[in-house]
Amino acid sequence: MIALGVLGIELSPAHDLVTGPVLTTTPALAALTMGPVGTLSAAALAASVNATSATYNHSWGTQTQLIIGNFLGIIVVSVAGVILSNAVRTRRQSELDQVRRIAVAAQEVVLRPVPELLGPVRTASLCLTAGTGALVGGDLYDAVQTRYGVRMIVGDVRGKGLSAIRAVAVALGAFREAVHYEGEVQEVMNHCAAALRREAAVPGTYSQTELPEVLMEGFTTALIAQVSDEPVVYLVNRGHPPPLLLRGGRVRALMPAVPLLPLGLEDLVDGPPAEPESFPFLPGDRLLLYTDGVIEARNGANEFLPLAQTMEEIPRDTSPQEFLDEVHTALIRHTEGRLTDDVAMILVDRLD
Repeated sequence: MIALGVLGIELSPAHDLVTGPVLTTTPALAALTMGPVGTLSAAALAASVNATSATYNHSWGTQTQLIIGNFLGIIVVSVAGVILSNAVRTRRQSELDQVRRIAVAAQEVVLRPVPELLGPVRTASLCLTAGTGALVGGDLYDAVQTRYGVRMIVGDVRGKGLSAIRAVAVALGAFREAVHYEGEVQEVMNHCAAALRREAAVPGTYSQTELPEVLMEGFTTALIAQVSDEPVVYLVNRGHPPPLLLRGGRVRALMPAVPLLPLGLEDLVDGPPAEPESFPFLPGDRLLLYTDGVIEARNGANEFLPLAQTMEEIPRDTSPQEFLDEVHTALIRHTEGRLTDDVAMILVDRLD
């Protein structure tokens, strides 16, 4: 824009104005935002404007020294701009790498992989975060062996940024503590809900920019499953997508008989208390717990991923981790690598 403005002045009756110093700033400003290639392109544009104005105004003979000085100024500023741009880019990349390393460490602490063998089941987990550079999102999962059986949670925190990550850590912390001393699985869910309410009520927990988001979207869908030596699975579903049961090559959704509100909405709408529901879970069955980022993944034609069909097409002799890898491949292929929402999954195989 500066170069074009200078060109307009030089081609107008006001061409007597000295515009060389202004033109020299073009590559310097480009270096701040456009990188080395953009800096050199801006320098070439500035040099072209300088030559065009000198030719149009017949200044080569009378102001040759000034014109050459402008060229030299553009060259010096361009070289300095390229060097500065490379230095800034290197520093930013170093800072980004450090942030990513910290995010990886945080993810391993907050969202640790589930053990391969837990009591009567084999398990595997997968977590994918949408967006570029982000490694920790708003999805949560865990599986823990307790004296009451294997207890698992999958959830999805609504909202974005630090508030969502904070809610993930709070919900998982409450789950990991309550599973070991609460005999009823619904009480484990109640502990998670209470922990999230306490977190939201702490003064100064959220900034003024986060607070409207927390108030409007600050709820969490969650599903807790319990598997013991009995051939059943107990579920408490708080507004979460139903798990899918694979048996004999066919998939069916374990829909709750009574839909329950997500965590965080208890005070807004009256609803029935959370009660566990039981479903047959026989040797050889596979159970997939997942977040809505899986079933809401769309392709270029705006079609959802057919998750049940995808599960039925995966060979039955795959391990839990191989099974999730196949679902992951289908998900990436369906979306052409463009995830728009976080994804978390736990696969549970009932052993003989």
